[in-house]
Amino acid sequence: MEWIWMVLDAGLSLLAQPFYYISVVIIALLYRRQVLLERKLFHVRVNGWETQTLRTIAGGIIAGIGVSIVMAFLGITLTLGAVLCIWAATLLLMLFRVRFLCFAYAISLLGVLQFMLGWFPKFQPAGWGGSIQSAILELNIPALLALAAVLHFAEAILVLRQGSRFATPLFLEGKRGKLVGGYQMQSFWPLPLFLLIPASGGPLLPWTPFFGGEAWLGGVSIAALPVLIGFGEMTQSMLPRDKASVSAKRLVLYSAVVLALSMLAAWWAPLVIVAALTALVLHEGLVWFSRYEEQQRSPIFVHPPKGLRVLAVLPGSPADELGILAGETILKVNGTLVYNKEQLHAALRQNAAFCKLEVQNHQGESKFMQRAIYSGEHHQLGAIIAPDPDAGLAVRLKPISVFGLLGMKLNLKSKSRVRDSSGTESTEHSGGIPDGLAPDDRNLHL
Repeated sequence: MEWIWMVLDAGLSLLAQPFYYISVVIIALLYRRQVLLERKLFHVRVNGWETQTLRTIAGGIIAGIGVSIVMAFLGITLTLGAVLCIWAATLLLMLFRVRFLCFAYAISLLGVLQFMLGWFPKFQPAGWGGSIQSAILELNIPALLALAAVLHFAEAILVLRQGSRFATPLFLEGKRGKLVGGYQMQSFWPLPLFLLIPASGGPLLPWTPFFGGEAWLGGVSIAALPVLIGFGEMTQSMLPRDKASVSAKRLVLYSAVVLALSMLAAWWAPLVIVAALTALVLHEGLVWFSRYEEQQRSPIFVHPPKGLRVLAVLPGSPADELGILAGETILKVNGTLVYNKEQLHAALRQNAAFCKLEVQNHQGESKFMQRAIYSGEHHQLGAIIAPDPDAGLAVRLKPISVFGLLGMKLNLKSKSRVRDSSGTESTEHSGGIPDGLAPDDRNLHL
């Protein structure tokens, strides 16, 4: 009964905290913005923001339970001041970049601040400053870094299972100024964590967690901590599921390195600053490497010499029912070779009630399919075709802050000519790949 009451008390504490609701609102806004972008580009939404939000909330709850079980054996010391410090640092960083919502940044920053404050023991500000200083100095940075590592491992599993489901197809400007197809992959999960913490007078554990030492001898309690984890990638050279698989493997490697360093830091205190800086630098290194890797590879969502490359397929559409997949090539429609969208539309109009297709799969083999066409169905059977190389619009990417997110702004600009802040017109060649392994933070311009 004592354990049941502690769980109920932690649940009520979680519901009373605003941070979990803030996480849900941020997720809903990001997915809503994604739907607006899809409507601007394709005049139809590929995914529904309501469904995305509900699925990620459900995934976050399951992941939160798993992380809580793992942390019960690793252990963590957590106070209300520590929770406030973590979320204050997170929200402050988010003002600059949305992807800084990742807790690895906030915990690493707090670890660096704790190290710097340790060099000035006589510095004691008055009022709120003194309370903040005390809260930072009391943080168990190794245990918090271990929590960040376990969260990234949970994120890797979620990315592998859900990362490619809500990928948004885009028209991007390639390195040579020609339009190519690509995907923006964004997924976010709010995790409710129920963490065992040392507390005098509580029930005893039959094991001793790794972090905390003798503090666990007096008993335990349960603290609720809502966190937000997220994943953001851009790919032009891989299918979304393949990109998600690669990112998940790198996240597992990242979490293993950070967890090992955090455990070593608990054994030898001077390694705390090394672990904090490594968590930060390695995270940024993975972001940079993902961007560099995409820039060096050739895009796959471009039209081959024969046929039309499929960029995406609308769920529940005729193309989806026929089994057409993103990355495949439509060669013939009703016996006619197609080289552009106009020919595709003309070939579909040859028979208003029925269509026969020849599609080349990812292995280069042809597959044949046929289906009746009904009134009111998508004019391209629900297949979103890769852009024409010289089309007039492209997506340009730039960083977005929380203010841009709240404003829901989608700035529309021509691909070929853009005007910079000084008023000078120039040709825009973005070619850049946005940050990965964290919530995507790019403002999209058409």
